[in-house]
Amino acid sequence: MKITEKLIQVEEQLSKLLSEVQELKMQVYALEEQNETLRKKLYEKKDTGEGFGNLARLYEEGFHICPAHFGRYRNEGEGCLFCMSFLKKGESR
Repeated sequence: MKITEKLIQVEEQLSKLLSEVQELKMQVYALEEQNETLRKKLYEKKDTGEGFGNLARLYEEGFHICPAHFGRYRNEGEGCLFCMSFLKKGESR
């Protein structure tokens, strides 16, 4: 194989890799935006003493509120024992 052919292959691989990096960058951007939105929702009523109410609302909106998966979307209709346990502890306070 000629050096020129090898260089062309390397260039194609780099192009594919750059494309993948750009896709990942967009996914990270979307996750950062989602995280910021969740933080705002969580803390907008922080001073009203409704912390667990906010968490319950987020859970009802389809987000995890447990420490292990906080802020990730739950699949539609999917429950989470960790989240429910966390909510139950909040109700008993």
